[in-house]
Amino acid sequence: MDNTNEYLLKFKGYNFEKSIVDIKHLETMEDFEIRDDDVFIITYPKSGTVWTQQILSLIYFEGHRNSTENIETINRAPFFEYNIHNLDFVKMPSPRIFTSHLPYYLVPKGLKKKKAKILYIYRNPKDVLVSFFHFSNWLITLEATDTIEHYLEKFLDGKVVGSCWFDHIRGWYEHKHDFNIMFLSYEDMKKDLRSSVLKICGFLGKELNEDDMDAVVRQATFQNMKRDPRANYDNVIRHEIGTRNNGYFLRKGTIGDWKRHLTVEQNERFDMIFESNMKKFPLKFIWDINEE
Repeated sequence: MDNTNEYLLKFKGYNFEKSIVDIKHLETMEDFEIRDDDVFIITYPKSGTVWTQQILSLIYFEGHRNSTENIETINRAPFFEYNIHNLDFVKMPSPRIFTSHLPYYLVPKGLKKKKAKILYIYRNPKDVLVSFFHFSNWLITLEATDTIEHYLEKFLDGKVVGSCWFDHIRGWYEHKHDFNIMFLSYEDMKKDLRSSVLKICGFLGKELNEDDMDAVVRQATFQNMKRDPRANYDNVIRHEIGTRNNGYFLRKGTIGDWKRHLTVEQNERFDMIFESNMKKFPLKFIWDINEE
């Protein structure tokens, strides 16, 4: 274990957010008992995590869809490695939904038994980088960075929460045969939310009628989530964690925002590193909203 800096804690080669992680939990989480109907949402940070929590909460819980229950998504689909509200995971009723940024080698061993399901959401890394840069400057528990250039260095070196983006996605993809896993891109979800929700339902074995499907899609749009205090973490972050300025948890949620932030030189450098790391990688990345 390595106290990398005041913001990061490195455990078994992976960077955690130091202020909200419990070492005892990290040391025992590989042995956590998995149920056959557990579902894990796995992402690298800033890749559509909270959006997917909202989608799954809407699919699984009628009370969430029709707003008869006021339970925040952070408690409906809690972070597995960051149990912020000290929930008793063992006593959670089935089906349990967990959220995680863990690499493939740190998740509970029971996930390899193929019954429990993993939904891996990935996003083009240039937008991840820009979103993470803003988020880190907003949240007091993450290290602020003065320029995008400095953040680019940290991101490419894996000196951020979640460690190296390339290692995370490649690790999960290369070990996909060990797990019951589906990969879905953030950009595909943005471009056609309904068909993405249908795909997710198909993978999870959940059948929704037309009205319920409409309710899921309507409430899972970015604008509606921004207005839904259950879904956007603003309250949790402002009152329980703390921010440096008056920004918002859900900032833009767009595709291609990187073009407003990266210089031509930074972009070319990123492309070169992406090419060398992701040669022959079969998943497709969408870099801009106009791409088909």
